[in-house]
Amino acid sequence: MFIARSEYDRGINTFSPEGRLFQVEYSLEAIKLGSTAIGVATGEGVILGVEKRVTSTLLETSSVEKIVEIDRHIGCAMSGLQADARSMIEHARVESQNHAFNYAEPLRVESCTQAICDLALRFGEGADGEESIMSRPFGVALLIAGYDEDGPSLYHAEPSGTFYRYDAKAIGSGSEGAQAELQNEFHKSLTLPEAEVLVLKTLKQVMEEKLDSKNVQLASVTKDKGFRIYTDQEMEEVVGRLPTN
Repeated sequence: MFIARSEYDRGINTFSPEGRLFQVEYSLEAIKLGSTAIGVATGEGVILGVEKRVTSTLLETSSVEKIVEIDRHIGCAMSGLQADARSMIEHARVESQNHAFNYAEPLRVESCTQAICDLALRFGEGADGEESIMSRPFGVALLIAGYDEDGPSLYHAEPSGTFYRYDAKAIGSGSEGAQAELQNEFHKSLTLPEAEVLVLKTLKQVMEEKLDSKNVQLASVTKDKGFRIYTDQEMEEVVGRLPTN
């Protein structure tokens, strides 16, 4: 029986004859509408940076959360639907705390990413013995940064359940231009302060608005301090180090 493309559009667990899952592809397109987020891993730690889109002069910029903590040694930046991101992050926090309680050790960054991606696959009918918790794929991508026994690491998690480890990665609306810039500028010997400047310099190139300390946010994950989001004063200091040209 012939099935129109619209039928495959609605069937989130049904492959088209070309081997495509359209709903998953659409969720990847939703991420391209989100604000740009960038992660850069160095030998000292990982820097996360995000664009904070301020849609109104009445909006409190501090309420726009694009970088959040998962555990003391893990944080993540998001691009896409924030409500979807909250579900994934809450799941990761529970997994991390359960692991710490049961094994008296911090959860590895890769294991945390794996837990998030396992959740991303639980849409539609669900696996045997597993409750389906979503009627559609998540419309958000995450950059997960952490520091564990293997040192600093940066992972990119997609709605398809796929994840990869990167030295530097950009997601969101400006990801193509930002990734090209990272490809040219990144090198293994980057220091943490240099990575801060690289992240903001790359965001500056792809943002529509003029970059300042209010419409971008930075966070770092290091061995000594763990995960921390930069204060307003720290943001002003890093923005002040940007080249003027």
